[in-house]
Amino acid sequence: MRIAVVGSGYVGLVAGACFADLGHDVILVDNDHSKLTALRNGQVPIHEKFLPELLTRHRGNRLTFSDDLKEAVRLSAAIFVAVGTPPTESGEADLSYVESVAREISGGVEEYKVVVEKSTVPVYTSEWVRKIILRSGTDPDLFDVASNPEFLREGTAVTDFLFPDRIVIGCDSERSAAILREIYAPLTEGTYYRRSDAIPRPDRAMIPPPIIVTSSKSAELIKHASNAFLAMKISFINAVASVCESVGANVNQVVHGIGTDSRIGRRFLNPGIGYGGSCFPKDVMAFRAVARESGYDFRLLDEVMHINEDQRQRFLRKVRSALWTLRGKNLGVLGLAFKGGTDDIRESPAIFIVQALIQEGSKITAYDPAAMPRTQELIPSGLTFANSPYEAAHGADALLILTEWEEFANLDLNRLRQELKYPIIIDGRNLYDSEGMAAEGFSYYSVGRAASYPDGVPAALFKNGKKA
Repeated sequence: MRIAVVGSGYVGLVAGACFADLGHDVILVDNDHSKLTALRNGQVPIHEKFLPELLTRHRGNRLTFSDDLKEAVRLSAAIFVAVGTPPTESGEADLSYVESVAREISGGVEEYKVVVEKSTVPVYTSEWVRKIILRSGTDPDLFDVASNPEFLREGTAVTDFLFPDRIVIGCDSERSAAILREIYAPLTEGTYYRRSDAIPRPDRAMIPPPIIVTSSKSAELIKHASNAFLAMKISFINAVASVCESVGANVNQVVHGIGTDSRIGRRFLNPGIGYGGSCFPKDVMAFRAVARESGYDFRLLDEVMHINEDQRQRFLRKVRSALWTLRGKNLGVLGLAFKGGTDDIRESPAIFIVQALIQEGSKITAYDPAAMPRTQELIPSGLTFANSPYEAAHGADALLILTEWEEFANLDLNRLRQELKYPIIIDGRNLYDSEGMAAEGFSYYSVGRAASYPDGVPAALFKNGKKA
């Protein structure tokens, strides 16, 4: 099938490359000519595993790039809208880009098309998209509007697309549902997984994935409700971690105890410095705005956001507790991206903490495997970048771990201790065992667990970050 994907951002680029890998002919449409030129020249604008391979495999063949939306619509049976929906000052999703695309789509509808929301949008968006296309004079029998929310995690987006937990299609007509079923048939019928060149199967993948057909409104709500629930799990365990610190419990043991309950599950119960990125903060605010507009005060979401913001401040207080004063301190930082596996620094709690430490007079040397170029654009001065974790630690008064990159959990601890001026590690991602770090000679601070100290160094000597 020939498909148009409108928007070459994170969702659009991954979706376009994956649809091409399923065997469809994809036209990726964008009005940013510099971005299109870079894509045609083989550049990959985001750090995402397997994406470079798919772009190389299909570029110029099953995957082409265009700035002519009207022509792409004319040539395609389905048009996936994957443009940005940034938050407004009130927290609502800005749908102006979606509206603009809907107006332009109408000019290319000469035979039946399915217009598919792929962006994360609030409920009723499909109705408005249909109204906009109708107002432009399009025959109502020549198109349907459907919702096909994405559930992609940055860092694993390609495998999430090709090995999904479920495929949700929100359709208000059987005709549109039949087309979307056909598009995803290589996954739901399992033919993609039998190919020798298929992307490697991740652990716990459900093959074939189930396809869930709902109304368009239900599909729109499924996306917002899913992200809000996952954000709530993160905030919940961070709140539990704060209680653990107060009473002397170990949050890792608590997580193990509650995560083995099949009704709860272990995933997303990872205490740390809070969630970030382009999805959770935006989608929780947008879902709250949708609820308020519909007459429901979703106060639970207010607390989810409050806990997330407070978690960053709690970590800063932990740094002060370990070091007493921050002005003039040389600090090594590991991690700038909002999570491991990506170069995305949008709403990154690591960036927030780095900026707060710089404002307090600390000197920061940071290392991140992927996010340093983007960070340099955001923070052009006051921050030094290192070429390795050990260079970031060299001569530092303490080392802060802010992103859960896999390589940060497998460092040469002996070398790390020798690089540091003082063997102090403040771990915002709980990558190491507390007792093991003390045995290695570190004063080790983490989230939801008591601080640990090397043998012969009484904890009482370091109460509140200074000698008692």
